[in-house]
Amino acid sequence: PKQISDIKYFLEIARRKDAKSVRIKKKSGTSKVKFKLRCSRYLYTFVIEDAEKAEKLQKSLPPGINDSLFLIKLKCFK
Repeated sequence: PKQISDIKYFLEIARRKDAKSVRIKKKSGTSKVKFKLRCSRYLYTFVIEDAEKAEKLQKSLPPGINDSLFLIKLKCFK
């Protein structure tokens, strides 16, 4: 697995032929969003703190990639 910190580089990788799917993980209670891009060799991860930028990034993903959204709920222990 590799972590990417640049939006443009992430979109460049998403447009490659070996990019298969994107999993989007959102934690409830925080604005942190993780994009996990599965390619033939690596799983690329891009973490973004801004929810508005995450929505724009989700809309700008190529249409050929299957994207699935996962909402993670925080559990409170008493």
